[in-house]
Amino acid sequence: MRAVLRFLVVTLSVFAVVGCDSFRSLTGAKKTAQGSPYEVLVVCDGYEWDSPLGAELKALLETPVEMLNQVEPMFNVVRITARDFRHLLPSYRNILKVLCSPDITETAILAQYDVVASPQIVLTFQGPSIAAMCDYLKQNGASLLQVLEIAERNRSIAYANKQGAKDVERKIKEEFDVDMHISNGFTTRAKSDNFVWSSNEFPVASQGFFIYSHPFKGKSSVTTEALVKARNEFAKRIPGPVDNSYMTTVKRIPNVEDDGYVPFMPQRKVVKINGREWIELRGFWEVENDFMGGPFVSYTTLDERTGELLTLDCYVYSPKYGKRNFLRPLEHLVYGVSFPNKENQENK
Repeated sequence: MRAVLRFLVVTLSVFAVVGCDSFRSLTGAKKTAQGSPYEVLVVCDGYEWDSPLGAELKALLETPVEMLNQVEPMFNVVRITARDFRHLLPSYRNILKVLCSPDITETAILAQYDVVASPQIVLTFQGPSIAAMCDYLKQNGASLLQVLEIAERNRSIAYANKQGAKDVERKIKEEFDVDMHISNGFTTRAKSDNFVWSSNEFPVASQGFFIYSHPFKGKSSVTTEALVKARNEFAKRIPGPVDNSYMTTVKRIPNVEDDGYVPFMPQRKVVKINGREWIELRGFWEVENDFMGGPFVSYTTLDERTGELLTLDCYVYSPKYGKRNFLRPLEHLVYGVSFPNKENQENK
């Protein structure tokens, strides 16, 4: 129930931003939702799709994902007409219906959940004119993307809660006294003092994360430079494919203007997740003395119980295929981290 309430609070707040008239969840779905993660079925007839509105929608949904070492869109767009939609694909997981008519008095986005399938989100974007709807997207496009991202995130979290990697969760609990929900498929690769490494290996890719803790010594401990230094110290515990090879953080990238290189530091911002502040770093990793590499995102917070910094560091290796759908579920792991209160533990 708490998870449902938290979800409603988040989505209702986002809904208020985009100016929707109603925001409700429907139950009793009979089908499993179709479609791939981060795929949006846009129901839009030819006139609207071929207009500036269609171009604006497509550009918004296909906004490049930040900090990947190849260009990938935030969402893959599948466009279909309203007539074909009614007959073929009403049970898609992410649906965006576009309705433009002079009879509509207000431009808005309406949202429904689990209409004919589960888990499903159906967004209806309506307005009186092409111009009004384009203006609306320019002002509220980020909120539309956020609603879709929250829907995907909640699916990922629900799956991890239902199909958990219990052994990995237990080892993390033993080492850091934090609770996590990790989806099935992940195994523990290594565990040592203040360090747990886990990965999910595929024939064509690898999803991995490692958790580590180290002392907090004031503001100097949480500069980007200090966090990268700590990352590299623990990343050395992740071996590469050949002798004397190990993971490290990329510190320079090719200069697009010539054949040289320029210094590079991960992108940093502070995010609040479930009431707790985390420092998020996004960057690239590579293997010392080898040619492997890819994107990473890390989350660092202060564990007030121990006075130490705790970091969840997520990385992807996928040299031949897209990285977005491997990295996104790893990013969702931080939403399942909780720090048990010592008083509550003593009362059990």
